[in-house]
Amino acid sequence: MMVDHLLQSMYILLVDDNPNNLKVLSEAIQECGWKALMATDGESAIEQAEYAHPDLILLDVMMPGIDGFETCRRLKTNPSTLNTPVIFMTALSDATDKVKGLEIGAVDYITKPFQQEEVIARLKLHLKISHLTKTLEQRVQERTAELSQSLQQLQHTQLQLIQSEKMSTLGQLVAGIGHEINNPVGFLKGNRSYIEQYVNDLLRLIHLYEQKLPHPDEDIDELVAEIDLEYLAEDLPKLLVSMDQGIGRLTDISSSLRTFARSDMSSKVEFQIHEGINSTLMLLKHRLKDQGDRPQIEVVTQYGELPPINCYPGQLNQVFMNIIANAIDAFDELNQKRLDQKMTASCPHMITITTSVERQEQTVMVCIEDNALGMPSEVQTRIFEPSFTTKPVGKGTGLGLAISYQIIVDKHNGQINCSSIPGQGTKFMITMPI
Repeated sequence: MMVDHLLQSMYILLVDDNPNNLKVLSEAIQECGWKALMATDGESAIEQAEYAHPDLILLDVMMPGIDGFETCRRLKTNPSTLNTPVIFMTALSDATDKVKGLEIGAVDYITKPFQQEEVIARLKLHLKISHLTKTLEQRVQERTAELSQSLQQLQHTQLQLIQSEKMSTLGQLVAGIGHEINNPVGFLKGNRSYIEQYVNDLLRLIHLYEQKLPHPDEDIDELVAEIDLEYLAEDLPKLLVSMDQGIGRLTDISSSLRTFARSDMSSKVEFQIHEGINSTLMLLKHRLKDQGDRPQIEVVTQYGELPPINCYPGQLNQVFMNIIANAIDAFDELNQKRLDQKMTASCPHMITITTSVERQEQTVMVCIEDNALGMPSEVQTRIFEPSFTTKPVGKGTGLGLAISYQIIVDKHNGQINCSSIPGQGTKFMITMPI
């Protein structure tokens, strides 16, 4: 009953060169509560169908000008009338003609002279089918859209959970490592000055002995020769300088760890982006060095004068880590490819990091560019998708760029874009509000 009620507002286009047929059909249709549109040839039928969008077309086969078959063919090649059901009316009884019409796209045939009850019954059937088909398609589209949205929300939530868990785990790990490093570093730093003082005092004492006792006995001469006293006195200060450098290196690593994995508060804090990039490079320093078969990766920083920005520092540093680590992976892959093909390196491996500020738009930009493998377009268009990765098993989750996209776009209201040319390199551009 619901369908019959809905059918009352439907339009039917009647196409026949016989005015009497049009009159009879129009009256029968209007008695059923349907609305009739009329055309006497194929050309006008196509025009009416394009602007009126009838729910069904009752089409005569034998007409002047273009016949019903050609009219139907044109209707079915037009996107606006493609899905409108067409029923042929014909006096022909040849099965070949019926098959031809059905192959063109008609849904049914009515043979003249027609019975009014048969026409109404067939119209009602196909109107119901058309209505149900449209309703089903709409529901499928709606359900597909709902499922697609649910999938996106699920992936978004999963990324948030993964990213939060990574930051939480990293924060705890770094806090522990930092604590373990700081204790011995503090001990070394505190005692190093005393060592220098004690060494200097002992050397002064030895020099004084040499002055007061210019002719030591044979045992002392042998020990002086054995320990090479002159070299020892010259090298000890150098060792102390090396210790200073080592303590400084440990201090830098500890500071970089704390800077890199700063715990993100519930609200954003002011942070200097350059500190985050530098801490990331410090932590990746061991991977940038010469790896034997693979030459050293040179990092060029071209920093602009950036103001501190309001952000989540730990999450932002994670983005820098993901992009720079991916660039190093690309160089490793490039080098392996060259080794397999027995090729020599054609140019130095370089990662260029450029920062700038746009005062008028109140934004900062960070560009991280490498001259490694580059990516084909089909990979480039999908790199920020959570379900897409090119990494082999055992080489990470492949979620780094998807998480980076979420951090920049969702958490910082910024933009992250990628430009890559196969065989030349890749460039990531990050823009964020100050």
